[in-house]
Amino acid sequence: MVPLPKRKKSKSRALQRLSHRALKAPPLDLCPQCHSPKLPHHACPTCGTYNGREVAKPKEAKKTA
Repeated sequence: MVPLPKRKKSKSRALQRLSHRALKAPPLDLCPQCHSPKLPHHACPTCGTYNGREVAKPKEAKKTA
């Protein structure tokens, strides 16, 4: 036989278990070359550098009209 709880867990107690699941903003570093925010351990999307050297072509700004 499977053991069953003796009483129903209240809503507040059940939701306390989920309190740590909130979304958090990703950590951001500043690029040492252009000082724009970027993800740590990733190439900078603005200037395309990583660890002091250019590893990717920088993204161009979208032209409107």
